Amino acid sequence: MIEAMPQLILLGLVGAAAWLGYKQMARDADKVSERNRQSEAEIRNGAQGTLVRGSDGVYRLRKD
Repeated sequence: MIEAMPQLILLGLVGAAAWLGYKQMARDADKVSERNRQSEAEIRNGAQGTLVRGSDGVYRLRKD
């Protein structure tokens, strides 16, 4: 059992890295799909962009 420990540790590290990579990819995919939905809504409405209200009360174009 002692001889297999380095392989098991390496397998665990590879599995953890794969899981973290998958979670990051899923988060990025959610961001991209939300950005696409917003763009499609702007196209349907004929808008030039989306305004957001800043902390000073002035409306500005949202930056992606």
